[in-house]
Amino acid sequence: MLKDFFQKKRKYATITSDKAKRDIPEGLMTKCPKCGAILVTKELEKNNKVCLGCSHHFRLSAYERIQCVLDEGHILEYDKEMISLDPLEFPGYKEKLAKSAEISGMNDAIITGEGTIGGFPTIIGIISFDFFQGTLGSVVGEKITLAIEAAIQKQYPLILFSTSGGARMQESILSLMQMAKTSAALRKLDEQGGLFISVITDPTYGGVSASFAMLGDVIIAEPAAAFGFAGRIVIEQTIRQKLPDNFQTAEFNLKHGQLDLVVHRKDMKTTLTKILDLHSVPNRGDV
Repeated sequence: MLKDFFQKKRKYATITSDKAKRDIPEGLMTKCPKCGAILVTKELEKNNKVCLGCSHHFRLSAYERIQCVLDEGHILEYDKEMISLDPLEFPGYKEKLAKSAEISGMNDAIITGEGTIGGFPTIIGIISFDFFQGTLGSVVGEKITLAIEAAIQKQYPLILFSTSGGARMQESILSLMQMAKTSAALRKLDEQGGLFISVITDPTYGGVSASFAMLGDVIIAEPAAAFGFAGRIVIEQTIRQKLPDNFQTAEFNLKHGQLDLVVHRKDMKTTLTKILDLHSVPNRGDV
């Protein structure tokens, strides 16, 4: 009948077959853990790995951070060949180090070196969570200390980007010593009038948050970055109380005086440039 011809047809969702799913290249799409949006990975990377819908900040590797922050994405790297050993012969440690190196393309959890940000020469250190969860071991502490000493010698500002699961238990006291060593080196930088900017990214816990990450002259965090000493579950079990939903986020810590700024990733380089400019020493001819 004629009315059947014009009758509105029902619309059905197309279900992708298992074969079609297998044909989609791996890594082409990325799901946002916050809003659930399915994002084209290349578009996400162009946006510095910030969700275009909800502004969730995905983790960056140290190499990706260099591209975002340093002029022309260039760094003169320090101590590149330094690697962690296994002084305590901890079971499985060597294998985990090798696996972390394979995943991250790094020899340990931090890259240090010098470069420019907005034209201002800077000593920089960037911890990468994809190497052993950014844990603080002997090499990380040593490279940070050497970077601090370079900042003192060259009279350059120092910027450290932190992310970490805490001290590396496979190195025991040798790991914990790095907390005191880096803090002592930063004291020398402070006595020389040097500038230290600490940038906290998600997540930053344990020995890193209890030492150099919270010793900056200026302390910045990316939005929603979680940081603290002990984790939420440990604290709730200890005090036997329910913590606020936003506990240990950057915004919570800013409200409670633990931070100076919370800065969106797209504004990070501009913000750092302004701080470096504010603290730069003018040339004699400019006075």
